[in-house]
Amino acid sequence: MNTLPDGLSAGAAPWLVADTQVVLDWLGFRDAAARPLLEAVLAGRLRWLASATMRNELAHTLHHPTLARWGHQAEHALTFFDERATLHPDPTALPAPRLVCTDPDDQVFIDTALAHDAAWLATRDRALLTLRRKALLRGLRIIEPREWRDADAPP
Repeated sequence: MNTLPDGLSAGAAPWLVADTQVVLDWLGFRDAAARPLLEAVLAGRLRWLASATMRNELAHTLHHPTLARWGHQAEHALTFFDERATLHPDPTALPAPRLVCTDPDDQVFIDTALAHDAAWLATRDRALLTLRRKALLRGLRIIEPREWRDADAPP
């Protein structure tokens, strides 16, 4: 796993938080709508920000029996995560007022994105998508993968 570097260059690519479903879209389901977002990560136009809690959730989800029919390779997906995601600490203190997700399992994604100044949170989860307007006021764009366009990224 990558670790957070000491200091970031001014021209560094913006941070992206991808929820578990988006990562599954990239690696398990090979969803064409999520492909441009994945390509931006692979090309370094976005940096994938994650936490240990997110990795644990992905590992748990990848081993769920209902995913077996998709023929995914759990270890391959976790290796990809470890090689591509940059781990940040799970957030402990957040500026008030906190944006609260109606799904407690998804709270880590919004908290991590806001705590570490991510530019983007990619999700298809309705509970996170309902926070779009409030998150945008804090500089975080919550998008569905199909909405991603490289032209939206800051220079």
